[in-house]
Amino acid sequence: MVEVLLSGIIAMVISIGLGPKFIEFLRSNEFGQQIREEGPERHQAKRGTPTMGGLLIMVSAAVPFLILSHRTVEALTVFFVTLGCAAIGFADDWTKLTRRRSLGLAGRWKLLLLAVITFVVAIVTYDRGFKTSVYLPILDVDLPLSWFWYAFLFVMIAGTANGVNLTDGLDGLAAGTVTISLFTFTAMSVVAWIASGGGLTGSAADLDLAILGAALIGGLVGFLWYNAYPAQVFMGDTVSMGLGGAVAAFAIVTKTEILLVLIGGVFLIEALSVILQVASFRYFGRRIFLMAPIHHHFEMKAWSEARIMVRFWIFGVILCACAFVLYYRYFENFAE
Repeated sequence: MVEVLLSGIIAMVISIGLGPKFIEFLRSNEFGQQIREEGPERHQAKRGTPTMGGLLIMVSAAVPFLILSHRTVEALTVFFVTLGCAAIGFADDWTKLTRRRSLGLAGRWKLLLLAVITFVVAIVTYDRGFKTSVYLPILDVDLPLSWFWYAFLFVMIAGTANGVNLTDGLDGLAAGTVTISLFTFTAMSVVAWIASGGGLTGSAADLDLAILGAALIGGLVGFLWYNAYPAQVFMGDTVSMGLGGAVAAFAIVTKTEILLVLIGGVFLIEALSVILQVASFRYFGRRIFLMAPIHHHFEMKAWSEARIMVRFWIFGVILCACAFVLYYRYFENFAE
């Protein structure tokens, strides 16, 4: 347990300590955010704000994780998905910066690269003998998916990575909601570790997952110091996609796939708002929201960024609390 707390503290100290120098590096090299012309008008004032600042989270989290963990396969799998999705986001950010426009890597290339990451995860889970079924709490049944479970992995990873990316549209919004999601998975991993014996006899995999979760949380808290409204630096696609991949990977290796609907509920709603908006306009010529993703809808209704951010955080806490209650209630079934 000490390792978990120490991991979070070290990551937070690194993130806060390196923040000013890193932001200045981004600014001096003109790594500034490109703003969509069709976005909310007041966002134009943010043009040029340093972006890709989320790299600070990755560095801050990697140091304590690699030092303090046992580097078990399960934790390394989550770490791999995090870095892999972050690499896709980096390619997207770099394309935007070099071309000086808000559109980055083509969607088909993102999906192809996400499929490669999913393929690696599928190999690892198959080799480790993961069940190809999804446990449904309340109903208390296992839903067998057989080979379709591996396709489901792609939906989880691609959907969550893009969902977090869409959520990263307001100062502190994505960083805060992802922190809440990761805190939930970290708490679940601690519970699993204690249930397996804790101390020296507990599951090393569960402990490592808690250490990685705490490291990412520490890095995010330090990043929020500079990303809270008004933001001095933006996360960028580099890390919004990486953190989305991390959330999905935690759900996969802990076999809590169905709970991702709640733990990643904010990201799911953000993604669905875009899908519904596009479908409604394409087939009916009408818009459901004033602007999508849905946080922009509330901006257009004259809500302040801080108000939207805090209310989304609160909604995320409620959903994650419900997920944790379900996990705790049906722990033995999830732990099988």
